[in-house]
Amino acid sequence: MDKYIEQNKERFFNELFEILRIPSISSSQAHKPDMQRCAEKLVSQLFEAGADKAKVYPTDGHPVVYAEKIIDPARPTVLIYGHYDVQPVDPLELWHTPPFEPEIRNGAIYARGANDDKGQSFMHIKAFEYLVREGKLRHNIKFLLEGEEEIGSPSLGKWVRDHKKMLACDIILVSDTTMISEKVPSINCGMRGLAYLEVEVTGPDKDLHSGHYGGAVVNPINALCSMIESLIDEDGRITVKGFYDDVMNLSRKDRQLLGKAPFDKKEYMDSIGVNALRGEKGYTTLERTGIRPCLDVNGIWGGFIGEGAKTVIPSVAYAKISMRLVPNQEYGKISKLFAKHFKSIAPKGVSVKVEEHHGGNGFLIPISSDAYAAASKAIAEVYGIEPVPSRGGGSIAILAEMQQALKADPLLMGFGLERDTIHSPNESFLLSQFFKGMRSIALFYEYFR
Repeated sequence: MDKYIEQNKERFFNELFEILRIPSISSSQAHKPDMQRCAEKLVSQLFEAGADKAKVYPTDGHPVVYAEKIIDPARPTVLIYGHYDVQPVDPLELWHTPPFEPEIRNGAIYARGANDDKGQSFMHIKAFEYLVREGKLRHNIKFLLEGEEEIGSPSLGKWVRDHKKMLACDIILVSDTTMISEKVPSINCGMRGLAYLEVEVTGPDKDLHSGHYGGAVVNPINALCSMIESLIDEDGRITVKGFYDDVMNLSRKDRQLLGKAPFDKKEYMDSIGVNALRGEKGYTTLERTGIRPCLDVNGIWGGFIGEGAKTVIPSVAYAKISMRLVPNQEYGKISKLFAKHFKSIAPKGVSVKVEEHHGGNGFLIPISSDAYAAASKAIAEVYGIEPVPSRGGGSIAILAEMQQALKADPLLMGFGLERDTIHSPNESFLLSQFFKGMRSIALFYEYFR
């Protein structure tokens, strides 16, 4: 495929940049027209790549793009899953270049969605195009590109169940994850689930003068901070009653296998600008981010946060809290356990509301499968070293649901790197990974029987 990439790479950049310029932010109603526009552009690109059928399907939320090329129903069918929605770009002032004006510099593409997941999904479209145009396609290929992954895929589960027959496949191929490094390629063999909630702590019925009332009433921000602090104990364990009841503990053998992944603590800390690490006692950093659950505050606000000073005791304080879950933890159950616990620890003088935003379950995939073996062989050929199995710390909420509905396992061939700063300003995707990804994907089809 090297020759094909070299002959067409400028066209590839132009086509990718067309979709990167569309601000398809799924969490913003203001960008709803952009979601439709991006979906329609992808349909056009999939037809051009060689799909026999490509269409925008409405859902209860943002639209889904579906495409297919069926060469022989008796042959294996690969369903490629990806998403075209992106995260918000705040804080905008930290971007070195406009987030929706893609630019190549220092050997990488910079733009919102360059990696997550427009760039990685685009690799599949171009690998498919290569196989079609070079007469090398030996599998039935289906594409499912959704517009709600960044908000938890609230509409896709129903759509998938309603279209099970159309989506029938042998494997769900996904590139929406990261590798350990270019020197140590890896394949994710599982991902954590997610429960995402918003909490509201209310005290007085109005903001109060902090001089007249300070020391006499419960300050909702003070109360919220104390409640949050109590959610994790000194050993790094979450204190919600029943939280660990369904956690699957890995065997020593499995932990040793995952422990083969190299890890440089200093390099890790330097890459994110911290001078210390912490987490659950008894586990390594990679285990804490892959095989163990965690709880984090993603945002907190209340009272006066404008310029200058305003001495008030706020009426209400808020926080957004996420819990990354491991396989066998059901996010609906965990959300209910959290809500019950959080309300129970509220001090007198405040009331508490807990709202569930979205979530999804974690999953595992077998590393003994033919698909995993094909992916491993393909990546080894491209990178010159056999990839190691790893566990992803992030979440793709819909995959466990798709796995159950379609009776097909996901295969996570991700080519992002931690340096790509997805979800943050200056998101990027190394050109070397972009091209190696295309080559690896094309080779996967050669080795997957």
